[in-house]
Amino acid sequence: MDINQIRSYCEENRIQWTTHVMQRLIKRNILRNDVKKVLLTGKIIEEYPADYPYPSCLMLGIISSDNPLHVVCGIGEDRLWIITAYRPDESMWDTSFTQRKV
Repeated sequence: MDINQIRSYCEENRIQWTTHVMQRLIKRNILRNDVKKVLLTGKIIEEYPADYPYPSCLMLGIISSDNPLHVVCGIGEDRLWIITAYRPDESMWDTSFTQRKV
């Protein structure tokens, strides 16, 4: 996945927010602006080129001091699809939240 394309789609507001992701954001108390901040300033930490229906990736961004956020997004149909967003669980990720614990 191309980080520049992700950022371009975000800046152009070519984002597809599904009902599913909106329900998850509400349940997890995550703002759409926080998701956008990750898309614009974060980094790709995992790629899933074989995902269906579109290739996707996991991004990490820091929303505020010590407040990491993971966002999974994909690109298809000339838009950026937000799949999910969550606060990473410290028991499952290293201290940088970029590597899964084994």
